[in-house]
Amino acid sequence: MKKYHKIQTVYKRDPATKHKTLIEEDFSTPEFDYLKNNEWIFTEKVDGTNIRVMFDGESITFGGKTDNAQIYVKLSNCLNEKFVPLTEDFRNIFNDADVCLYGEGYGARIQKGGGNYRQDQGFVLFDIKIGEWWLQRKDIEDIAGQLGLDVVPIIGTGTLAEMVREAKKGFSSAWGDFMAEGIVARPSTELMGRNGSRVITKIKYKDFKAV
Repeated sequence: MKKYHKIQTVYKRDPATKHKTLIEEDFSTPEFDYLKNNEWIFTEKVDGTNIRVMFDGESITFGGKTDNAQIYVKLSNCLNEKFVPLTEDFRNIFNDADVCLYGEGYGARIQKGGGNYRQDQGFVLFDIKIGEWWLQRKDIEDIAGQLGLDVVPIIGTGTLAEMVREAKKGFSSAWGDFMAEGIVARPSTELMGRNGSRVITKIKYKDFKAV
């Protein structure tokens, strides 16, 4: 099972509001606090459903966020049409490596407002893991280019305070004239926490609009 790890929101949630709002400046992990003034890379958070594209050296299979998650029929058809013809390309690129492409299934009927992104359904890539190694952004983009895949857009760089400020005021999605769901941020150099988890965080526009 190659379940994608949980991405912690940058700040802790406030129990006084039943965790609907954040306690600003109270970081959810010590790593975020320590690295808050470093350079982070910001990508747009897409409001869809988590999809895993797995390759075992021979064939391609698909999974949702967990092994028990169901994939919408239309999205499942879209994934098969997109990836199955790429099986030989996967073999040429990855040989017999154990590979997982992580992305978002998005579009019409996937989450409320999914049709803002596109009227059909599709897949946008945000991470690749080969064996135990997470690939760097430039390598993800290179592989995506070879496979003809879209990658979540980089929308900027900066400190965690700048990330929060951008999400708080809201910004238009790279997909059109509607509000982006939020931001996913990771240090410009990939880092791991003391427990072996990746240092990566997120913030949503709605985190500041909850009542």
